[in-house]
Amino acid sequence: MSIIEDSLPHSWIRLSLGDAINYGRTSKAEPNELADDTWVLELEDIEKDTGRVLQRLTYLQRQSKSTKNRFFAGDVLYGKLRPYLNKVVYADSSGVCTTEIVPIRPTEAVDGRYLLHWLRHPQFLSYVTEVSHGVNMPRLGTDAGKAAPFVLAPKLEQRRIADKLDAVLARVEAVTDRLARVSPLLKRFRQSVLKAATSGSLTKEWRMQQSGVACWKNIFLVDEAEDFGYGSAAKSSKAGDVPVLRMGNIQSGELDWKDLVFTSDQNEIAKYELHEGDVLFNRTNSPELVGKSAIFRGERKAIFAGYLIRVRCSEQLLPDFLNYNLCSPAGREYCRRVKSDGVSQSNINASKLRAFEFKLPGIVEQIEIVRRVELLFAFADRLEDRLKVAQTATARLTPSLLAKAFRGELVPQDPSDEPASELLRRLQANTTSGVSKRGRRTAE
Repeated sequence: MSIIEDSLPHSWIRLSLGDAINYGRTSKAEPNELADDTWVLELEDIEKDTGRVLQRLTYLQRQSKSTKNRFFAGDVLYGKLRPYLNKVVYADSSGVCTTEIVPIRPTEAVDGRYLLHWLRHPQFLSYVTEVSHGVNMPRLGTDAGKAAPFVLAPKLEQRRIADKLDAVLARVEAVTDRLARVSPLLKRFRQSVLKAATSGSLTKEWRMQQSGVACWKNIFLVDEAEDFGYGSAAKSSKAGDVPVLRMGNIQSGELDWKDLVFTSDQNEIAKYELHEGDVLFNRTNSPELVGKSAIFRGERKAIFAGYLIRVRCSEQLLPDFLNYNLCSPAGREYCRRVKSDGVSQSNINASKLRAFEFKLPGIVEQIEIVRRVELLFAFADRLEDRLKVAQTATARLTPSLLAKAFRGELVPQDPSDEPASELLRRLQANTTSGVSKRGRRTAE
């Protein structure tokens, strides 16, 4: 088993999890034993990696009919199904949970919050990922859980570590939440830019400074499009000479060339070959994705598949301006309104695409609009790149802090703390003494 063992402070010890706590001992609860207000926790209620409880439902709300595990305030609740999801919760009140969650009761030797953080440690995650059994739904067995690695610090130091981790990881979580809010803001920013670009407000001041600029006019797409063509229905494969662009290759208003299929059929290539400036429209997809569009910019020789419609613009309509309109809030709303819904997919045919109505400025203003949109989108792209760097760095913080904490480097050691080995020895002696005394009283 490939687990890296760091050196530990002299007052700490390594042992198996089952040597420190009673892993796997559970108390069952049947549905007829539960009160209506009993908290019923399922794995789906727990957010992976963070341990947040996403929803808190009662027995009355869930009406669960299966046997549950009881837990109590202060227990650590460990999700043993697909343990790589890292679902661990510190229970703040009593309740019941699915049997795929193991309630672990802290002991005199192990602080509950310290245990919670250890169960999220990279070393523990590496172990459970390796020993879990099952292909599609791997599960940590009880024996494997008992044999899991554990590091035991002095009890008082456990509390100091837990306090520090609680405080620091709360700040990391707050930063993560703030960063997560940036991406939707950038998406709204791009939509606002497209709305301004296609309504005329983006170039309002520019128009006032120009002379002889053509007025905006309402048109239907068929008025300024020279060709509407459906794509190839021929079979394609991972091998061939020419890429066949499909609906999955349209992403966020651009063509994505990563996941390609190919054809070598010369008849299909001649019939469906794309020209630079062709606008590709996704006519069939899920209800929220149908109507996606992107521009073929002549990156390489390619054809297009049957779920796409190719639009060729006249000299009075820039492909970029058409693409902005199709991707804009108004364009997305038009697609939502005219789509035909099937069992699992929606469809927008060429007739409905031809009837798409939008406002068209003169070609000079279209050029200026494209220039401005490209500048604003490039700014958003730079922000997005910086966001990804920040999110990557933040994601590394939690495992790094946990590794540091369980090497004894997060808080200082106190020489007056009772060493972990002495703590275990004392507790074991007390347990043995208690059993011996009870045995003598029974014999008497």
